[in-house]
Formats: sequence, C-alpha cells, structure tokens
Amino acid sequence: MPPNRRTVRLNQLLREELARLIQTEIKDPRVASVTVTRVEATRDMSYADVYVRTLTDEVPVDDAIAGLESAEGFVRRRLVRGLHLRRIPDFRFHADRALEHVQRIESLLDEALGESADDAGD
Repeated sequence: MPPNRRTVRLNQLLREELARLIQTEIKDPRVASVTVTRVEATRDMSYADVYVRTLTDEVPVDDAIAGLESAEGFVRRRLVRGLHLRRIPDFRFHADRALEHVQRIESLLDEALGESADDAGD
C-alpha cells in the first residue's frame, strides 16, 4: 500500500533533520561525508529505513553505516527534543545503491545499442 500524505511528510521531515544532525552534531569522522538520500518510515512510526550515501570514497559506506548505528541513540534524543513527535522510529541504515544500479543499466544499454549499431553496419 502506498504511503499516505502524513507518512510522506514525516519521511521528508526525518530526512531533513537526520541530514542536519549528521552534518552539524555528530562528531564521528566515519559519518562526515554521509548524505541521507531518503527515509521510509512505517505508518505506525515503529521503524524507518534510512538510505545513505557517502560523498567521498575516503570512508566506505559500510563504515559510515556503523558510525550512524553507534550514534542512533544520540540522534533519537535530539529528534525527540527538536521534532515534538509522539514517537521517533528506530532507524535501520542502508547503503543507497540506486546510482550504481542506474550506471549499470546505462552501461548495459550502451553495450546493447553499440552491438545493434555494429550489426546494422555489417
């Protein structure tokens, strides 16, 4: 079932606040280059899947996720104070691999189109 408008707004709010906290308040060097790409909370706000990317290759995304997991309690406390929601979800952090998937598809399409152009030229 698609999310309702309230869930969409909460996902956006959580994404913005998480991004702000990561950039301004978490001091762990593993998360310095992390960006939050999307948040998908359940309707009851019991948990939220948080998708992240690293902006540089200096820290592997798995290490960044470990840093985020270790800071989850701190993040939740800050969100409780700042957002005034009845419930702050438990976070499950994931690497956002969408860009890699898009690049792979483009590569396959280029390869297929290149082969069909070669076949047409023969």
